Amino acid sequence: MSTLRPALLTDHYELTMVSAALRDGTADRRCVFEVFSRRLPAGRRYGVVAGTARLVEMIRDFRFSPEEVDFLRRTGVVDEAAARWLADYRFTGDIDGYAEGELFFPGSPILTVSGGFAECVVLETLVLSVLNHDCAVAAAAARMVTAARGRALIEMGSRRAHEEAAVAAARAAYLAGFRFTSNLAAGERYGIPTAGTAAHAFTLLHDDERAAFASQVATLGKDTTLLVDTYDISQGIRNAIEVAGPELRAVRIDSGDLTVIAQQSRELLDSLGAAETKIIVSGDLDEYAIATLAAEPVDMYGAGTAVVTGSGAPTAGLVYKLVEVEGRPVVKRSEHKATIGGRKVAVRRHKPTGTATEEVIVSQGVPDRQPNDRLLQHSFVVEGEPVGLPTLEESREHLRQCLISIPWEGLKLSGGDPAVPVTVVPAT
Repeated sequence: MSTLRPALLTDHYELTMVSAALRDGTADRRCVFEVFSRRLPAGRRYGVVAGTARLVEMIRDFRFSPEEVDFLRRTGVVDEAAARWLADYRFTGDIDGYAEGELFFPGSPILTVSGGFAECVVLETLVLSVLNHDCAVAAAAARMVTAARGRALIEMGSRRAHEEAAVAAARAAYLAGFRFTSNLAAGERYGIPTAGTAAHAFTLLHDDERAAFASQVATLGKDTTLLVDTYDISQGIRNAIEVAGPELRAVRIDSGDLTVIAQQSRELLDSLGAAETKIIVSGDLDEYAIATLAAEPVDMYGAGTAVVTGSGAPTAGLVYKLVEVEGRPVVKRSEHKATIGGRKVAVRRHKPTGTATEEVIVSQGVPDRQPNDRLLQHSFVVEGEPVGLPTLEESREHLRQCLISIPWEGLKLSGGDPAVPVTVVPAT
């Protein structure tokens, strides 16, 4: 569980609305809020739902401590009535949404939060903070997995993120198909396989490269990875095989023109009798760099900065909007930010072969079900209690199947239309 108390993520303006709603008697009106994106980030053809299980856990523990309530009272953020309400706060509503690992498109209602106005609106910043981050990382990671064409990836971006964001990013990347993380907290918290090797500092610590390699092999055995580009890569490979022998598991290369170096390194390893020694490459890799290495003899990719920052799209662009009050659809009409009122139900249509053809979203109704339709929303919280959350491994497999189901054009790294068209039927 995060060391950050969930209630501390509440935004000032949310409590302004809570105070006013309590005063005018509208705080308990039954409302429906939906999370969706108006558009995908530039160049993206799909989004990936991630972070739902983390979010549900945080909502379960969402409480205001006496110290926090006192702070809000002292600073004038809330009045006395709101302070008493916050002291007793516990979410008692319902949460439904797309499964973790599900793909989403513009307008997809990926999360629906229903309950009293005040108890729902106070969650807005928490919901968007978790989902915007995790969905952005998962989408970037999924594109890297596609570009890797079955080769393994290790997430190694902890040093490029906030300490808690780094753990969440490792989880989202693993959900998207990465095989390992270097983040031990993510390994402990979520059971993600961890992997890593020594850095250049370890080589520089020793009198020469061979001494550093010998120390690492003596400690970890030949089933380790030696970083060979501190000085000269070719000599580094020779030193690695001389010290560890041809049974060395892998070498890692973190710099240079990898499209050239990978081929040269493979030829050198083979010539030294180390045909089974793997080549791992890293160094500012994103999905485009990984794609350019598709024809090279690379066995594993290490991705850091790009994956934990969403590879150019650090937020999924999700919003949290009120769409229904006491069964009545409500809409926002602002230019370029208009919403469609009413609680939505969504299905994904497929060909008999399993290829997705359309997403149909109906407001205040249910889509006419056709053969091979798949209902997208599931219950996650009922009357405040978590229910039916899949495991991380199940979500990982779900995303893998979703990526198989979309037309191949939807997997392109170039910009274009969403992988699956969306039809929205508004409330009548």
